[in-house]
Amino acid sequence: MQIYLPIAEVSVNVFLLFGLGGMVGILSGMFGVGGGFLITPLLFFMGIPPAVAVATGANQIVASSISGVLAHFKRKTVDLRMGLVLLAGGLIGAALGVWIFNLLKSMGQVDLLVRLCYVVFLGIIGGLMFVESLNAIFKSRKGAAPKRRHHGWVHGLPFKMRFRTSGLYISAIPPVLVGFAVGVLAAIMGVGGGFIMVPAMIYLLGMPTKVVVGTSLFQIIFVSAFTTLLHATTNYTVDILLALVLILGGVIGAQIGTAFGTRLKAEQLRIALASLVLLVCGKLALDLFITPSELYELVSR
Repeated sequence: MQIYLPIAEVSVNVFLLFGLGGMVGILSGMFGVGGGFLITPLLFFMGIPPAVAVATGANQIVASSISGVLAHFKRKTVDLRMGLVLLAGGLIGAALGVWIFNLLKSMGQVDLLVRLCYVVFLGIIGGLMFVESLNAIFKSRKGAAPKRRHHGWVHGLPFKMRFRTSGLYISAIPPVLVGFAVGVLAAIMGVGGGFIMVPAMIYLLGMPTKVVVGTSLFQIIFVSAFTTLLHATTNYTVDILLALVLILGGVIGAQIGTAFGTRLKAEQLRIALASLVLLVCGKLALDLFITPSELYELVSR
């Protein structure tokens, strides 16, 4: 069944959109990511203009993240203090990201930038996560005792705070910077930023994996909502009909993903996420080098 999307100005299959939202919702519940790194490129592949895909994808991320974080609240695996510190940096970063997005859009370079950002960031993050996860699995099979976490430069910074749920006593500066970087990416790429935030929270901040997922989703909700609001009021690129279909599938999928996520080990979760990130990165990189079927496109001003 085809439906016409008024803002995107294309017709798409409603069941395909619903399934896409459900699949992203499952990922959100399992890995603590908003799923924007997957849903935005898939919307590209379906013919949705990048500007509309970025703005509307952020809208869907809010719904699937809310659904997922509610399940984590019940399990008490959300560090609210850490989430608020990440959020402070995230909101500032999102405002800067939307400004950069608008600047590039006025220059006619936003489509290329979004695709390049996906290839670069997904390739780096996915590769690092994949290698680390494989090493962790091999070490666990050999029965090697996990190394104790040493105090690094992060622990020597000022403005320390105690995060009881995560069992940490560290400076607030690294979480703010992580949140800021994720906010910028959320605005430019239409992502929740979980594919960067989750590894940063585990490897940089030293948070337990069981707490990382819920805390990441908590921060993603507010940054994505703020990003959607800014895009809607400045770019007018949020397609409500597209968002509603994606949201419906995402909310249902997030509950399923949360249930599956609790049954997998931390290393298995990380290597599955890394594999998915690299797969999407490969597809986007390939599209940059393949000659498109239509070399020219007419855009109304």
